[in-house]
Amino acid sequence: MDGVSTTPGGVRARARIVARQDGRGGTSLPVLESDGPLALRRTRGSGTEARVVLVGAMSGPLGGDRFGVDAHAEEGALLRVQSAAATIALPGQSKGEAHYDVRVHVADRAEVSWLPEPLISARGSDLRVRTEADVAATGRLVLREEQVLGRAGEETGRLSSRLAVRVGGRVVLDQELACGPGAPGGWDGPAVLAGHRAVGQLVLVRPEFQERPVTPRRIGDACAVVPLAGPAALVSAVAADGLRLRRALDEALAALDRRPMNG
Repeated sequence: MDGVSTTPGGVRARARIVARQDGRGGTSLPVLESDGPLALRRTRGSGTEARVVLVGAMSGPLGGDRFGVDAHAEEGALLRVQSAAATIALPGQSKGEAHYDVRVHVADRAEVSWLPEPLISARGSDLRVRTEADVAATGRLVLREEQVLGRAGEETGRLSSRLAVRVGGRVVLDQELACGPGAPGGWDGPAVLAGHRAVGQLVLVRPEFQERPVTPRRIGDACAVVPLAGPAALVSAVAADGLRLRRALDEALAALDRRPMNG
């Protein structure tokens, strides 16, 4: 148990993952703590990689809830974190906004793949999401975020999402997007979502990008790949729905994996 509590303003819960080399060529999970709405499950790894699935044990986040997940890959560890299903932000009895904070730490020679299922902003919800990744100079990261505005045939709730990434102590990305009722004007206009209902991004940190930066390119009609400062790249995409969004991000990731050594 890692400090779950319930107050009149909502549920407070955090989960924590620590991945560590096990001395036998694999990765162990000496810390895997969760409770309440945040349930972590160890699954069978692949080769030297440890795998964890985040299972939604309760509905939410609801209005007033504060959830947090911390993942730390120590030097040389390989960690993959996924979720069992989409996260749905819902209105709750409390009128306050909900918060969902994710913090990922990647040490030297470690690698984290953070690949959750989409976040769906249901009508009447109000959610603030903050994701922070801190990657050492020789660390590697694949981080995916996908957000769907409303369920089928439903208006979106209020959603504010901030994504910040540091590599070797240097900020390479710090961006924020607000959508839905009360968000700054223009969020659904041609300069931002252009009427699309799903938005997502992939952040890739790979030491080889330092010497061979990614070439900016467009993939399909609404997906772009751009280099970031240092050994990092960003893929941004919008789509009509979550399925098309996933396809666009997967296509971009596959294209980067096929990238020739000369860039």
